[in-house]
Amino acid sequence: MKIAIISVSKKGYDLSLLLKKHLDKDSTIINTDIYYKDVKNTFKILFYEYDAIIAIMASGILIRSIAPLIKSKVSDPAILNIDENANFVISTLSGHLGGANKLTSKVADMLNATEVITTATDVNKKLGVDVIAKDLYLTVKNPKEIVYFNKAILNNEEIMFRVNSKENYDFLFDYLNDNTLEIDVSIEFTSSINTDEIHVLYKNHKLIMKIEDIVVGIGCKRGKSKEDILIGLNKALDDLNISKNRLSKLASGEIKKNEKGILDLSKMLNIPVNFVEMDKLTLFKSDDIHESEFVKSKFGVGSVSEASALITAGFDSKLIYKKTAFNGVTIALAISKKD
Repeated sequence: MKIAIISVSKKGYDLSLLLKKHLDKDSTIINTDIYYKDVKNTFKILFYEYDAIIAIMASGILIRSIAPLIKSKVSDPAILNIDENANFVISTLSGHLGGANKLTSKVADMLNATEVITTATDVNKKLGVDVIAKDLYLTVKNPKEIVYFNKAILNNEEIMFRVNSKENYDFLFDYLNDNTLEIDVSIEFTSSINTDEIHVLYKNHKLIMKIEDIVVGIGCKRGKSKEDILIGLNKALDDLNISKNRLSKLASGEIKKNEKGILDLSKMLNIPVNFVEMDKLTLFKSDDIHESEFVKSKFGVGSVSEASALITAGFDSKLIYKKTAFNGVTIALAISKKD
């Protein structure tokens, strides 16, 4: 998630700096940038460039600034509102698909503030179908149908998930089994849908969710075992709250194509590994990449784990877990955008 923090007062700006320090330590936060004053013009840029915007200002200023920019729950960024004394963190826009509700809880915990979340499923301790899509990195193809499913969930009615493969069943079951929020569901196998889709059914309504590829980029010192790499991968999966069954591919640089630990991990997880040519890593550019001068001096490329994950995930992919070191192993995760 790429986050912008914008404030209008000196006190708010100081709070921005404090919050950035906290957020920069979180591997699921890819970048955090700070903006100050000139709210009306700045929002016109931030709204289309960031996954989330944290506004430290009066709610009236915020609402008037974003009102002309709001389009859809699918495309609008998550918007949080914080008072300059950090008493309250309010989820203001895109609570589910945009991730504002979960970010609100995270930021409130960082600032020891009170979180304010008003979406019906959350306040009633229910698991919204759009929350499932967000948590499992699924793209909802017909989002106007979401309201019917969340109403059914609030009324304690059953909804059905249809999947094509055991892999899809496994990661969906793992998620639902581990979730503590209430939802009444059944899961059914069928060969009538695409392998990269999950269909959700309720009465005469159908929600179609597209399964995007999640790629694990790996960098490591020579001789690291699959167990060494797995320690870092498991920590990343815990941070993202997804199971190994949700992973699509592993990736690294071609200099690691004979690295036994990576090959053994690929075999153990039954996930293919792509070794990216070094010239592609050298030429690849992205604002999301956190280059390492040490890696550049040793291998001639500024990034292995992040760049290989993004290249393997394909055009317009994005990081969901920035490069993080685990005792000689670096892990990064990227998600594809198939459509």
